[in-house]
Amino acid sequence: MTRDSTDLFGDLLGPVSARRVVPVLVPMPAPKAYSYAVPDTMAVEPGSIVQVPLGPRLVVGVVWDGEDDGTVDAKKLKSIEKVFDCPPLTRDMRTFLDWVSTYTVTPPGLVARMALRAPAAFDPEPMVEALRLTEMRPERMTAARERVIAAAGDGFSWTRSGLAHAAGTSSSVIDGLTQQGVFETVFMAPPPVVALPDPDFVAPRLEGPQKDAAADLLAAVEAGGFSVSLIDGITGSGKTEVYFEAIAATLRAGKQVLILLPEIALTSSFLERFQDRFGSKPAEWHSDLAPRTREKVWRQVTTGTVRVVAGARSALFLPFEELGLIIVDEEHDPAYKQEDRVFYNARDMAVVRGRITGFPVVLVSATPSVESRVNGEVGRYKPIHLPTRFGDAALPRLGVVDMRQHPPARGGFLSPVLLNQVGKAVERGEQALLFLNRRGYAPLTLCRVCGHRFQCPDCSSWLVEHRFRGQIQCHHCGYSERTPEACPECGTLDHLVACGPGVERIAEEVERHFPEARTIVLSSDLMGVKRLRLELDAIARGEADIVIGTQLVAKGHNFPLMTLVGIVDADLGLANGDPRAAERTFQLLSQVTGRAGRTGLKSLGLLQTYQPQHPVMQAIVSGDADAFYDREIAEREKALLPPFGRLASLIVSADTRQDAEGHARGLRMAAPRTDGISILGPAEAPLALVRGRHRFRLLVHGRRNSDMQAFVKAMIAAGPKERGSISVQLDIDPQSFL
Repeated sequence: MTRDSTDLFGDLLGPVSARRVVPVLVPMPAPKAYSYAVPDTMAVEPGSIVQVPLGPRLVVGVVWDGEDDGTVDAKKLKSIEKVFDCPPLTRDMRTFLDWVSTYTVTPPGLVARMALRAPAAFDPEPMVEALRLTEMRPERMTAARERVIAAAGDGFSWTRSGLAHAAGTSSSVIDGLTQQGVFETVFMAPPPVVALPDPDFVAPRLEGPQKDAAADLLAAVEAGGFSVSLIDGITGSGKTEVYFEAIAATLRAGKQVLILLPEIALTSSFLERFQDRFGSKPAEWHSDLAPRTREKVWRQVTTGTVRVVAGARSALFLPFEELGLIIVDEEHDPAYKQEDRVFYNARDMAVVRGRITGFPVVLVSATPSVESRVNGEVGRYKPIHLPTRFGDAALPRLGVVDMRQHPPARGGFLSPVLLNQVGKAVERGEQALLFLNRRGYAPLTLCRVCGHRFQCPDCSSWLVEHRFRGQIQCHHCGYSERTPEACPECGTLDHLVACGPGVERIAEEVERHFPEARTIVLSSDLMGVKRLRLELDAIARGEADIVIGTQLVAKGHNFPLMTLVGIVDADLGLANGDPRAAERTFQLLSQVTGRAGRTGLKSLGLLQTYQPQHPVMQAIVSGDADAFYDREIAEREKALLPPFGRLASLIVSADTRQDAEGHARGLRMAAPRTDGISILGPAEAPLALVRGRHRFRLLVHGRRNSDMQAFVKAMIAAGPKERGSISVQLDIDPQSFL
């Protein structure tokens, strides 16, 4: 071909356009976005949710910010296969995901994956077949047909079942009218998963301190922009009603609201309180939702159809269209910390999301975390205090039962003092709660003859007996076996003994003392979420006399007849090396005892303890929370522990102890020399073996202004590479030290 002919073709066809290339984040642990070509017929923008080829399969990804680095020839790149017909992730949402990735030192694709948890929702929901009234009328009119026509006379479209329900008739009447042309078939948008909340559905009932607190909170919300308020109020002080007013103001301003709750799957009472105030329930978001419901909620959040979501920590990553307020209820709760794949604290990330977009965040707790308490004292957060219970209900009278002076009967775990008070409560027709934060029947089973202890074959933990199910089980990996009749070591029959109590064993003891009482055991391993909700509702209605429960009973439930709370083993949470042990024990026991007397009945809380002089016990009994916080904050500051210092935890695990320890030592030796940052370990983790993997821990400790992320990234980059079965798990700001 001659040069002239080449120029001629160029003139006819025009210049060859370069293929557009964009970065796409895919849901895998890659360090950055991959480059993909955009077909000429396709329009994408940063935030577009797309489908791309990755190896032999198609995966969902997000078009990300930035330009392609040009390291790969555009002609060799794979093309985007599809753009989903849903709103793109907003710039603020992408900034938030990037921030979480950087802070937690997690590959950005794994963080973005949390925002894309409902793949079936990326395409629009199918239209719903509906009926609309025409000018035609039936040849013969009946009373049922008159009701149907009257109900449909508003000009709106109706679903077949909805119209039958509104008219109080059967669907066959609707079908007959449709056949005669009285209704025509149309298609309408699918109904919302929940009705729109009405901020003025019911006027608020607030008293003195609640009015003042609501006014302070509303001032922060109506001022606009980013702020953090900390509502610190004793149990039963009306904290929920106060932040409901912030929700109402946000809804009036046309914005969406997210309410984070540590155990949303169990708190049906909260959903009912919300409905009483706003006329409809919020949309729920948690792991126990049916897949179809999750898809609907995700889609309707992105389009703005859902205005309020009440959810677990993962709800923080829903791509709201116009989020204007986040409430973090029970902000101190450890359940807000995720310790799988992406290690993050939802409370702290909620504050970050509010700061990025510029809207208020409200933290709520009767026992705030030490970190939040300090932030309130230094002015980073606005403290709002509720010192009294709503409706002048009195706090329970609290006391300790010194188990050295009032020991239980042989083979028992309940002091005569506590049993006496349980009997009195039952006689009065009131309820008693016995709290023990230990599932199952007994934490250890051993042989009386040879001393053999039943241990998990894959973990360094004892097998817990669950007598109701006839099993012994590991609570770390899930391993279980039938409870044996003979010792596997010496073969002796009928000489296995249960050591220590779990809630099932306390229930057995209660039934011996109070055989006529109606007893319920509440534990997450005994029943599913639906059953637990039913049991909680039954307790609230007074259909139980004695409740024996684990920590799930402390999650904000309101039991009107509960007048006695007994803590079976108040010392349990103090018996470990966790630097947060005292704080968590204080919070948990305060929350549990706060279940008593919430409706004004005279109430009592008793703590069984062998350490009655411990500062935690004294702070709870005296009601002097300030003294406890002052002491705890002073100790943290002295030791430069959070929030006055920073921590990062690295868990190195491998199939063999030698590999795990060797890799951990290699990381320690590769750590950069940095002023203000030190490393403790490596040492065997308290749980040295989990699921057959040996674990060693490094704990990095630095000052508050230390660049912990840069330090650990440099250490990992310079250290030995992960090979074989070795893996390294990094947790910035760890909450657990197991």
